[in-house]
Amino acid sequence: MPDTIRLRGMTWSDPRGYDPLVAASSAFRERHPNVDIVWDKRSLQEFESTPVEELASAYDLIIIDHPHVGAVVEKNCLLPIDRFGDQDKLAQLFAETVGKSFQSYFYKDHQWALPVDAACQVQALRPDLLTAPAPRFDDVLAEAKKGRVVWPLRAPHVLMSFFTLLANHGAPFPVTRHAQIDSTAARDVIAAMQTLVSLVDPACFDMDPIAALDALADGDQFALCPFVYLYAPYGRVGYRSHRIAFHDMPSLGASGPLGSALGGTGIAVSSGTKHPEICTDFALWVASSDIQRGLYSQNNGQPGNAVAWGNPSVNAPVGGLYNNTRMTHEAAWLRPRHAGYMAFQEDASEILLDLLREKTTPDAALPALQNRLDESFCA
Repeated sequence: MPDTIRLRGMTWSDPRGYDPLVAASSAFRERHPNVDIVWDKRSLQEFESTPVEELASAYDLIIIDHPHVGAVVEKNCLLPIDRFGDQDKLAQLFAETVGKSFQSYFYKDHQWALPVDAACQVQALRPDLLTAPAPRFDDVLAEAKKGRVVWPLRAPHVLMSFFTLLANHGAPFPVTRHAQIDSTAARDVIAAMQTLVSLVDPACFDMDPIAALDALADGDQFALCPFVYLYAPYGRVGYRSHRIAFHDMPSLGASGPLGSALGGTGIAVSSGTKHPEICTDFALWVASSDIQRGLYSQNNGQPGNAVAWGNPSVNAPVGGLYNNTRMTHEAAWLRPRHAGYMAFQEDASEILLDLLREKTTPDAALPALQNRLDESFCA
């Protein structure tokens, strides 16, 4: 019998990020008895901010967020999956992507991760308290005036909402060097955000998506969360005190639910692994439609594969949330991914938080955002 291959993986410490990978690793071992994959986990905040290079030396498989891709390429800490993966399988996954999920990990001619989880900002509501989703931003304000809206604004989510609304308003945030923020559109979006902030609980400034969804699910104070990343387990009966329904995002602009800031996660292979082929095989397998619509989604997972998203048996346990948010996901906007972006994301979030807390003004905040963006391309 061949020696056991022991692989270590890193994911995020939530049932959605951890449970499906543990289940998949167990099933993979049934196919490959000599391969043992053990997963460690980190908090959502650490997941969004920890540099991938810090993890690559300790782990074989890493769940990553696509904005890290530029730094990954610069520091050579991940292997290009297209170097070891079957090209037909990669082409199949490209054909089965939800929106830009697959493309979000393609950078400088290589595929650095495979999407296993697709997400963007959508709206969440309590179906027992609100009979229909809010189609327009004005409808959100109407609910906020009743004290029924919760909105996660903890960094970086304040910036994600700004990105979403700016793209939805028809002027997406710049993603290339020397490009300029549309000042007129940005001021419109800031004004809309300021109005909504004035109507929600200040505790929202300390909430990430999980905290906001917990507040929505528990008790009867809140009925609507207008901009929050899709979180499929909350759509299951019994996951929290009350089930949450998810729908396409409310629109500020005139073109419907387009421009939401893309999120989700991908599975990547560390450049330090001694077993690149088996790591790549696992990544391709766990991202495949058969696994995504089966054991992955059955174990609190939120698939990144469009075949799974369209499957009735995947939609039924979560109230049809994949069907109900599909338009928003297909029209989602892809964040910058250059090497200096993650530091910009942190600083830009603080600029916007100061603005919404009335510690600065749009006249000061917008040039600060532009200057920090320009600097990020020189990092």
